[in-house]
Amino acid sequence: MLFMKGNREQPRCGFSKQIIEILNNTGVKYETYDILCDEEIRQGLKTYSDWPTYPQLYVNGDLIGGLDIVKEMLASGDLATTLNA
Repeated sequence: MLFMKGNREQPRCGFSKQIIEILNNTGVKYETYDILCDEEIRQGLKTYSDWPTYPQLYVNGDLIGGLDIVKEMLASGDLATTLNA
């Protein structure tokens, strides 16, 4: 699950657009949630995850991280393994 600004078809910030491009290139199925639609969820996730920014990528209910972490995982080869877990 990717919590982001906008949605897969219409990302509303550059970071969200970049992470969508990365995830789309993996071929893994994923869902998105537009955190701009619900301020309570937007703020609640920041508290829950202790991660202050968006996008936030979760796999099997666990926070993986934001765009920088996803880029690092892509470069190291760990992203595919994590997404297919």
